[in-house]
Amino acid sequence: MSSLHIENDRIALTTDNPAGQMISLIDRKHGNEILYQADEAWSGRNPSLFPMVGSTWKNGEYEWEGKTYAMKNHGLIRYEDLNGVVSEDGQSITYTFDSNDETRSKYPFDFHFEMTYHLLEKGVRISYAITNTGNVSMPFSFGLHPAFKTVRCDGEKFEDFSIHFAPAAEAEQIVFQSDLSPVVREKKVLDTWQLSHADLAKYATLIFDKISASSATLYYKDQPRVKVSFPDFPLVALWNSGDGNNFICIEPWFGHSDLEKVEVPFDKRENTMLLEPAETFNCYYDIETMED
Repeated sequence: MSSLHIENDRIALTTDNPAGQMISLIDRKHGNEILYQADEAWSGRNPSLFPMVGSTWKNGEYEWEGKTYAMKNHGLIRYEDLNGVVSEDGQSITYTFDSNDETRSKYPFDFHFEMTYHLLEKGVRISYAITNTGNVSMPFSFGLHPAFKTVRCDGEKFEDFSIHFAPAAEAEQIVFQSDLSPVVREKKVLDTWQLSHADLAKYATLIFDKISASSATLYYKDQPRVKVSFPDFPLVALWNSGDGNNFICIEPWFGHSDLEKVEVPFDKRENTMLLEPAETFNCYYDIETMED
């Protein structure tokens, strides 16, 4: 499938497969690209994470009803070509995907996945509807992985940017280690984080659980540039692929990877949700330019 494109007076959005993901979101007034362009160390862009965020501690393997299955990092959808169509009014794009024999060999459940991009006055709303089309309860998790440009021109530095969460409130930072030793949960006030390669090197990914924040705004010094709104998501993560890379991922999640060795059934992993037959899970998030 070729890329799909919609625009209004202020915003131009282009999407493409795999995963029907955003590949460009341009503020037409200023001519600025909002999204990371896969031009640094990370080859990814903006995948949707379903039915698993991250992986199991057994390299993606898990057992279900006596059989062993395995999924790649972040599940299935990020690797699939979805069916996409532009609405008649040219203001939205809808992608769909249905489980099949191949997906059932990795994740033995039936589902219908639907994702819609709808243009806002100064941004885009991305809505999700995931339906259990099978006849048994479906354990799953879900998350987002949008990546944003920071540095635009000479003179700007990664460390001159910050992320402001609203409302500012207490949360828990999940501190984990690469050896899968037990995690530590540290009480933090999730308010403002000054972008820091040192922090990202120390923590690998900054993960905050039990959040009250429903938005995060990326600032350059005292200038707000991009706002990401994510109502009802219980976790948010911040990630970058390493020193010398100038993008930042602001990732709202409903669940997380196995950050330690957990000897529990697949459906009992922390934050795993259950979707009953014919039930639909819905959520959305918004990306908006904050520049006048």
